[in-house]
Amino acid sequence: MKRLTIKDIAQEFSVSISTVSKALNDSYEISVSTKEKIQKYAKEQNYKPNFNALSLKNRQTKTIGIIIPNMLNYFFAQVFNGIEKVANDKGYKIISCISNESFKKEVETMETLSNGSIDGFILSLAEETVLKNDFKHFEEILENGTPIVMFDRVAEPINCDKVITDDFKGASKTVKYLTKSGSKNIAFISTISNLKVGKKRHQGYLKGLEKAGLPINNNLIINIIDEDYKNYENILTPIFEKNEIDAVIATDESSAIAAMKVAQKKGFKIPENFAVVCFSNGILARHSSPKMTTVSQHGERMGATAASILIDRLENKSEEAPKTMIIKTDIVERNSTKRA
Repeated sequence: MKRLTIKDIAQEFSVSISTVSKALNDSYEISVSTKEKIQKYAKEQNYKPNFNALSLKNRQTKTIGIIIPNMLNYFFAQVFNGIEKVANDKGYKIISCISNESFKKEVETMETLSNGSIDGFILSLAEETVLKNDFKHFEEILENGTPIVMFDRVAEPINCDKVITDDFKGASKTVKYLTKSGSKNIAFISTISNLKVGKKRHQGYLKGLEKAGLPINNNLIINIIDEDYKNYENILTPIFEKNEIDAVIATDESSAIAAMKVAQKKGFKIPENFAVVCFSNGILARHSSPKMTTVSQHGERMGATAASILIDRLENKSEEAPKTMIIKTDIVERNSTKRA
């Protein structure tokens, strides 16, 4: 149910938002009868004040709310670091919350924090929110005057600032990189096929094959739905046994490491006759054996960009149209691929 706003009360009585604000604050500037009417209605409708909307001039808490989908993903930890550095430099505190990929938790967290605790949000959508395609809670927060910057997983229809990775180009460039060093049977492993970022990487992979003049083999497009990374090897083993594969592009580190282990068990030597590349330049990739070549999404840069955009909106009361910033990916070469 939509939360009642000052704007709704103003429309009910055909008065200005300022009049409602003054009535709710018991200001002497408003006649007693108007004040009583508005206060009575607000009480009956269970109106909960949004302190940001009530007092725009004094609204700054110098605190930013951050919502990330899960805490096990190293990429989100990198983004968080980038946000924290910029927030710190500009004198802002942060309240961080984990949605655990839950739509309900995301909505509840935003409702709780938007009641005067924070000045704005930086967030990446929960998987359930993406699947439900329900973005009303974002619209309500924005209507109430609280800015939002979305990063990585974003809601296209919502008119707010966004910071995204060039996932399509990142995957396409990776195919080109692998073909240069001789790979011809490149598998694509995705654990996020239901998310837009996963779809973009898949499309980029297909485009890369097309540009390289390689056929599309649907048996080499592997979508893992199982959330337990301990099962990845069991899922991949029969696929590797039935198909000729000499390289893998994975959307995350865990599935890339599983692919690497399966290839090694089959007798492949990495990188001599088998190559592995994954998205997200995280801890697992740096400590895998051999160390893994990655598509770096520059999480820290993404976080720093998101924080700079939000703080600029807050401090300059910017009425500029929302913008989408695209962070370019880079291939970080390590030992799981031959030097191109």
